[in-house]
Amino acid sequence: MGTPKVALLMGSSSDEEKVKPAEEILAEMGVAVVAAVISAHRQPDKLREFVRRARDEGVEVFIAAAGKAAHLPGVVASMTTLPVIGVPVSSPDLGGLDALLSIVQMPRGVPVAAVAIDGAANAALLACSILALKYEKVASALADYRKRLAEG
Repeated sequence: MGTPKVALLMGSSSDEEKVKPAEEILAEMGVAVVAAVISAHRQPDKLREFVRRARDEGVEVFIAAAGKAAHLPGVVASMTTLPVIGVPVSSPDLGGLDALLSIVQMPRGVPVAAVAIDGAANAALLACSILALKYEKVASALADYRKRLAEG
């Protein structure tokens, strides 16, 4: 089995700092990351092409971070059957509640898992939990991570 891969999508380059914890955790777990900034609103064709190619390029889970209207996770989920984890990103306007509500109110048939506002670290850990079903090395790394947490 090859290296597991997660696509980490951001709706704006301003989200990069908020998703950095996800990149760090995925690297620690031995998971490859392909990161991209693609707006669901301003670049729908580019997003469609990225998602269409993702499975063939080894992506097994998507993490999609977006603020305000936060349509990116839902749009990605509408284009794939791979798991999609939405990360609502905080903003000065409504503190991220708007993004959280956009992500958790997906219609039946187009699921998106959601984590807390600015919860990129937990999104990465959830992605690793999914990948651990297939990859023993990720399962082991995740177990070690949890053990270190318990030890304080």
